[in-house]
Amino acid sequence: MPDDNEQPEGPTTKHDAQARLIEQAFEAAGIAVSRHPGPVSEEPGQPVLLSQAGVGELDFLHQTGTILVRDEDIPRVQGIIGEATAVDSLIVGVTVLSLEGTRFPSTVQALNEIDAQLGIGVATPNHVVSITPASTCPATEPEEVPQGAEPDPGVCLDCQDGSGVLIHVPDTGLLRGAVASYPWLAGVEPGNKEDPFPQPPPADPMAAYTGHGTFIAGVAKCMAPASQIVVENIFSLSGAHLESEIIRGLYGALDRSPDVICLSAGTRTRFGLPPLAFEVFLRRLREHKGVVLVAAAGNDGDRGPFWPAAFPGVVSVGALAANWRRRASFSNFGAWVDVYAPGEGLINAFASGDYICKEPPHAGERRTFHGMARWSGTSFATPLVAGLIAARMSRTGENGRQAAKALLRKARSQTIRGVGPVLLPGLDDQEHRGPGGGDCGHHHRRDG
Repeated sequence: MPDDNEQPEGPTTKHDAQARLIEQAFEAAGIAVSRHPGPVSEEPGQPVLLSQAGVGELDFLHQTGTILVRDEDIPRVQGIIGEATAVDSLIVGVTVLSLEGTRFPSTVQALNEIDAQLGIGVATPNHVVSITPASTCPATEPEEVPQGAEPDPGVCLDCQDGSGVLIHVPDTGLLRGAVASYPWLAGVEPGNKEDPFPQPPPADPMAAYTGHGTFIAGVAKCMAPASQIVVENIFSLSGAHLESEIIRGLYGALDRSPDVICLSAGTRTRFGLPPLAFEVFLRRLREHKGVVLVAAAGNDGDRGPFWPAAFPGVVSVGALAANWRRRASFSNFGAWVDVYAPGEGLINAFASGDYICKEPPHAGERRTFHGMARWSGTSFATPLVAGLIAARMSRTGENGRQAAKALLRKARSQTIRGVGPVLLPGLDDQEHRGPGGGDCGHHHRRDG
């Protein structure tokens, strides 16, 4: 049931390279995925010009030959497409329907017919949610730093910020031996462990973004050193998985009773509509009093919505440039982005070994790492904000949502013109430190 587009011999752009890595990983897992080319339209037949680089080749990836439908809409949808088989009935009230045996050869054709008869949004693709395409997060591949480099922003090892707070990080897992290797990672638990770079590195597309979850945990711990963090590997297919599977993982996260969920991934969607599975998950999340979801705004340098960050009630995080005074050129922006935090050139825990770059313009370049890296993306601004929320919770006794709401008020009070509300490490919490509360040793505002 192919609805894939023909591709050139080799990757020509960063987006194309990232998409190919994911496609290889899904193929190895026996899951067919297709590209939905951009630009997309807000309504059928009405093109929208989006400014993000690479959108002409790829808007998002989705599972081939399936659609997502709310359970209550299944009879109406099957009345149009025929008796599609339910391949996955999610606990959140959304079902994955297979188009196998129906009269529709592709997901897009089925959705166009459903749109015409029932309205746009009744059924959607089963999107691929990723730390990379089509909205690249991370914005760069990891960069080398000198051996012995320290985290930046920094950490205070005797600070008790975050005590009693659980941050859940659904990502790529935690590198084996990471907690023993980095003092600031004390209190981080691997829901799943991942190995360092495979040898040779290109051999395993599943491991293309090794170290992403460890780096994120490190950034959050620098902000809230006494917090407990669990890093799960639910983006197991080259930093990606199906929307339906991500929701299953997030439901598992709720079983741990976290205070903060830190999600450095997302997707664009068909017509920019909210993804169905996330929509019903967030409805369930509201039943868990005080739990806050913090999500990356994505790295297209565009104002179009990136999901789930664009949902109301989700703390959406854009990235500041390296000088902390401007928006990073790669960061998405717009009224739906709640706050901006440092996200360019951060340094934290990473794997050791040789890494082969996979994305233009550095494809094929070999980089050698000694356990630390410099990395950029809204992926990494997100755990910084999640850590600041955890730190405030331990100082004030607020729950996650209350602490997030208070910090967003603070961020709006220090808005940078032309950027938006801003949170910076070490500068947002002094009013809550009593006498002797100490300085957490975070790096202060950068110049340049």
